[in-house]
Order: sequence, then structure tokens, then C-alpha cells
Amino acid sequence: MDQVNCLIVDDEPIARDIIKTYCSHLDYLNVVASCGNALEAKAVLQKQKIDILFLDINMPIMDGISFVKTMKDQPQIIFTTAYKEFAVDAFDLAACDYLLKPFSFDRFIIAVDKALEKLEPKATMQAIEVSGSDNEDFIFIKTDGKIYKIGYDELLYAEAQGNYTKIITTSNFLLPKMPFSNFEELLPKQLFLRTHRSFIINKSKIGHIEGNRIFINNNEIPIGSNYKDQLLKDLGFS
Repeated sequence: MDQVNCLIVDDEPIARDIIKTYCSHLDYLNVVASCGNALEAKAVLQKQKIDILFLDINMPIMDGISFVKTMKDQPQIIFTTAYKEFAVDAFDLAACDYLLKPFSFDRFIIAVDKALEKLEPKATMQAIEVSGSDNEDFIFIKTDGKIYKIGYDELLYAEAQGNYTKIITTSNFLLPKMPFSNFEELLPKQLFLRTHRSFIINKSKIGHIEGNRIFINNNEIPIGSNYKDQLLKDLGFS
């Protein structure tokens, strides 16, 4: 396996040392630097390509959540924190994993494996089988050792679920291990609309819209404030 460049960011020296020790047990992990705050880390990221970022959340100067929001090209982010209440925010930022201190070496390995899967293009393609023709009206999704053909007309909506995407169809639901953004890229934009940072819907399946909710087959889909104007424009209410 090629070397994977890692950056450790935590304001506690002991926490940095633990992660550095864990990394040393995996010979394919190369710790480029170990920083005590986000500004030091930003300087490293500007000079060096980082594949995996081990990032604390509760830090002085700038917390880890805010730091991620400033990044243009995100590495695979594994949050490390003593505070479980930040988990939802972390996964909303498409974090690869969330390690709650103190975490064991085996839990650390699980997080690293998740990051490696996302870094390896072949691994991504194993999760998604995509038809090659623009004229086709279906996609193939691989999950649980099976490949499912999903017609656009069957697909009701999809929801981000951490490292997975929950796909709801007229007769089934699937939970493939794939980033939500990757799934969105598979779908034609003229048929499927983003309504929320965690939801994408089939425009033709909308029953009605009431307030900040879309109703599809008795399912309520939220409309995020950042998406409402564009959604109404796409529906012809500019």
C-alpha cells in the first residue's frame, strides 16, 4: 500500500502522542505533522498534501468544526473529541468518522479503514455501479453483496446517513456505503432536486409542499433554508 499522509491536530500533547503512537503501528500511515491548533494545521495543509486529518473539535483560536468549514479541498477527516454532542455537526460536514476519547486502537483502525476506502478510487467504484449512457433512465447500486437496478421513476428520495446514503424507492430502501455527494452526482439534475443538505428528491414524486416540508408518498422531506429559493425556482416559482 502507498504511504498515506496524516496530520494530527489537537491542543492536548498527550492526545497527539496517542494518535501518533497508533499511527506508528500501521506502517502505511505517514504522520507529516502534529499541530496544537487550527492555524498551525492550516499552514501545513497549504504546503503538503494530506490524506487523513485527525482533528480535535474543542480547541482554542478556532474549533475543529469551524476549521473544516474553511477548507476548500478536504482530506478524509476523522474527528477526535471528548464531546459526543458534536457528532451530528461532524457528520453534516461529511466527516469520515468520529472517535470519542478515550478510544481504543481497534476503534482507531476501523476509522482509518473507512478513510482508506474513500481514498481508494476502486473502492468507491465497488460501491457504485453506474450505467455509461446518458440516455438510460436507471442506475445500478451495489450493497450487501448484491447489485440493484433502480429506475429513476422508482426513486422517491435519498437521505445522507453519515458514511452511507439511504435510498428510498417505491418498493424498497437501500443503504449502500457511499458518500451522499457521490450519489447526487449520478442523478440527472432536471429530474432530482436537492431540498436540504441531507436530502435529494425526485421532482415528479412530489405530492404537495406545505411550509418547509415536501410530502412524497406520506413521507415528509424537510426544505433547508439555503435550498428553498432554488427549489422554488426549479419548480417554476421564481
